[in-house]
Amino acid sequence: MSTSPTDRHQQILADLTCALAPLGARVEDLTVTPAGKRRVVRVLVDRDLSDLDPADDTSAIEPLDLDTVGELTRVISDRLDETDAMGEQPYVLEVSSPGIDRPLTEPRHYRRNVGRLITVARTEGGELTGRVMRAGADDFDLLVQPAKGEPALTTLAYADTTKSKVNVEFNRAEEGEL
Repeated sequence: MSTSPTDRHQQILADLTCALAPLGARVEDLTVTPAGKRRVVRVLVDRDLSDLDPADDTSAIEPLDLDTVGELTRVISDRLDETDAMGEQPYVLEVSSPGIDRPLTEPRHYRRNVGRLITVARTEGGELTGRVMRAGADDFDLLVQPAKGEPALTTLAYADTTKSKVNVEFNRAEEGEL
């Protein structure tokens, strides 16, 4: 009995999730794309935040470094080879972490970016730019610096946002300066 591409995709995702969990990482996205006689397997990995104290929604989270992504790549490659999930057809494996240009779509994405400057498009219209100070299960706090005056802390529900992106900062404020 043959498995469908969707079933195969789900099985690969489950296998990789199990392989990465002990390393404190998770699969953020998985795509398999035909490329001539081979396939390109792209895996986006990120820190697994499930071990964080649920009461801690304000501490900064270190992004994955290149050495960690390299280690995760070896684990993913070994798992794909062990399970023969990709079959006989050759493939190219690309593993990376979500880039700064990837939209924030889940509460964990906001949690991962506490302390960073983001721009948020709101469902009621307009945009806000501010620093993520807290990211909870249903909402997050944004410290907005107006052109004049004192910064204001604004709480936004995830449901009230349509699009959020991290801003590139060349002179990022240190934690004590927030």
